[in-house]
Amino acid sequence: MAKKAKVAKKAVVKMLPPGWLDDLPREDQAAITAIVGKPISFLGYDQDGRAELEFTDGQGTFHTIWLQPRFVESPK
Repeated sequence: MAKKAKVAKKAVVKMLPPGWLDDLPREDQAAITAIVGKPISFLGYDQDGRAELEFTDGQGTFHTIWLQPRFVESPK
């Protein structure tokens, strides 16, 4: 089982699950793809064990995403 990132103020999305973006609008796909590899706000884990992450894109739109811990790591 993947080790969960420590609860911290920031986390890094290592990669996105295959097909995870497919049903999202293009603007959301671009915004989420742009944050891969960059530190974003980490809020903790939900009841299903997914990491809850937040960020604001270049247009000022606020996003919240949930990913399995294997796709997230603590910043280096």
